Amino acid sequence: MSDRSSDVLERSYETIEVSIGDHAEHVATVTIDRPEARNALNAAVRDELKDALASLESDDRVRVLVLTGSDDAKAFVAGADVAELRERGLVDQREKSTPPRVYEYVDELDLPVIARLNGHALGGGCELATACDVRIADERAKLGQPEISLGLIPGGGATQRLPRLIGEGQAMRLICSGELIDATEAAQIGLVETVCSPDELDDEVYGLAESMAQHSPLALEYATRAIRASARYPLDQGIEYETELFVQLFATEDKNEGIDAFFEDRDPEWRGR
Repeated sequence: MSDRSSDVLERSYETIEVSIGDHAEHVATVTIDRPEARNALNAAVRDELKDALASLESDDRVRVLVLTGSDDAKAFVAGADVAELRERGLVDQREKSTPPRVYEYVDELDLPVIARLNGHALGGGCELATACDVRIADERAKLGQPEISLGLIPGGGATQRLPRLIGEGQAMRLICSGELIDATEAAQIGLVETVCSPDELDDEVYGLAESMAQHSPLALEYATRAIRASARYPLDQGIEYETELFVQLFATEDKNEGIDAFFEDRDPEWRGR
């Protein structure tokens, strides 16, 4: 285990909380905790999220990441910090918009990322959710991109990720109207994968996370990369990339261990190499 990864739980964050293994083995949870601002994304949240995500990615205890908001805030992320936006001009915002931003950090992690939508995911919060790989929502949550009502457009990826998730027409509808939709409708149009009652949320989220985390960390990483490539590459290029990742796994100990365990009718012991 690297020195960088081993101290992530010892760091003193002001706006987020980090845990590993509290809900399921090999599953990390990052919780945004600004209840007084309904977990709005300000500079401190963004910086601390990027620091924690980079550390967790290199931590060999972690195979799956859950991203959520504190329950006290009654929100996943209610949006960007509008007060910060009001004070910025073009030059300041161009600097703040230089990648990698927190959305790219989430989208490019070598880990499957599950968004636990325990409340509203609006504006930058919806963009953060769509940067995740799977979204599971509390039935009371609302989602949307209301930036248009501020004289803005989404700036964290929604104009690109939303059409890929829900189609151009639905994305145009949500972004250009600023309409908020409930979790049930979000599931109907493909913006979230699962909707459940508040009492069932953790069972759904961590049940899925645990079912992922029981597998080889290398296979999980490569599967995650290959699936994300489907939204970035043309079909032929994506299949070529999948083939290359598939072939690379034949040089790993985990491939041999998985097949040996299959023939020996036992649980595999993954080594991540």
